[in-house]
Amino acid sequence: MWPFTTGRRRLERSLGRILLANMEARVSLENPLVPLSDPSAWAALFGAWQSATGIEVTPDRALGVPAVWCAVNFIAGTFASLPAIVYRKTEGGRERADSDPVYALLHDWVNDDFLTSFAWRKYSMVNTLLGGRSFTFIERNRPGSKVLNLWPLEPHKITVERIDGKRRYRYRDGTREVVYQNNEVIDVPFMMASDNLASFNPIHTLKNALGLAIALEEYASKFFQNGGVPPLAMQMPATASPGATRRAVANIEDLLKISNEEGRLVLPMPQGHRLEPVGFRPQEGQLIEARNYQLLEVARIYGLPPVFLQDLSHGTFSNTEQQDLMLVKHTLTQWLKCWEQELNAKLFGPRSRNFIEFNVDGLLRGDFKTRMDGYATAVQNAIRTPDECRDLENLPRKGGDADQLHVQGATVPLGAQKKQAELPPEELPTETP
Repeated sequence: MWPFTTGRRRLERSLGRILLANMEARVSLENPLVPLSDPSAWAALFGAWQSATGIEVTPDRALGVPAVWCAVNFIAGTFASLPAIVYRKTEGGRERADSDPVYALLHDWVNDDFLTSFAWRKYSMVNTLLGGRSFTFIERNRPGSKVLNLWPLEPHKITVERIDGKRRYRYRDGTREVVYQNNEVIDVPFMMASDNLASFNPIHTLKNALGLAIALEEYASKFFQNGGVPPLAMQMPATASPGATRRAVANIEDLLKISNEEGRLVLPMPQGHRLEPVGFRPQEGQLIEARNYQLLEVARIYGLPPVFLQDLSHGTFSNTEQQDLMLVKHTLTQWLKCWEQELNAKLFGPRSRNFIEFNVDGLLRGDFKTRMDGYATAVQNAIRTPDECRDLENLPRKGGDADQLHVQGATVPLGAQKKQAELPPEELPTETP
């Protein structure tokens, strides 16, 4: 046993730093520890994974599932539409810093290619939700200076590695290879792995659930493509030759296609032949129920209330409003916090007094009466000024007293009511107009 506990801890920390400095950890198929015969490595190369249903699951095929399309489009679009406001810390709290160059990038367009802030944020969020990660290069005229452009990078062309204990990004674009340092790339993962390099790909991790959804979609399409006729088995006389059997099967298939195209209700059958369905009918296999359940599975994958996937089967007037609050509190908040911290760290740095914050007030607005009641309460209790309430309704400011905090003049400290009543009228405090 080591006799000196403090010295042992110091030695362990030193050895850890030495090992970390000389370790190169890469999340790439180029890793020499991964054999070329590994099927999962080839699947990762092409972004396709085999599910238990035998169906190949890719991000593009997953988007073919209406619930996945709706979930990804809804989260990415909602996030991209939120105002990203730049603030500056002050002695009294904070103030808007609209003059900061970063504000123009997040409000208008993010680069010289006139890529809008909305398009960039939605593109990045789609990559995170489908591929597990998104990357954006920060262009500056020199290290530590003002941000000029934000250039989105294609995730499949990036290798994340750790050299000398520091993470960096190697980007290949054709024959060109560029290495970016950690502070030059905005990196937004879906969920990080234990090595803090790789990230979990939701399409790969949940390939079986998504594969089942794709299988149900394909089965329903093929079923109705055949005119709603399930797979059939044909019984024939025992004396029929193999050639007669093949001809009969071909004739029956042609008759089924013609009957389906012409809408015939009666199918003529040769004497001694009979058709019987093979397997379960869709209603017996609970096709509709299974497809509805996969919709709920997709809602679980992305943490969305089902009502935002257009599933109103269990929605009521009251719980739909609560699901709206749940969306902001439990789904969007985590993504907004992730983006805020990443943008503040990479665009401003630790010593900056400026920071970015997304505004979700628009998502929490109620109906007109509820908003007006809330504004009245806020103004009467010196929480908001009238001009601040007008800002929320996109109305012009009035200035003057409308830019001051107000409070009801009749409000007095508890226990002071009797003293106020005993004062002569000329000594009573006058109410502020």
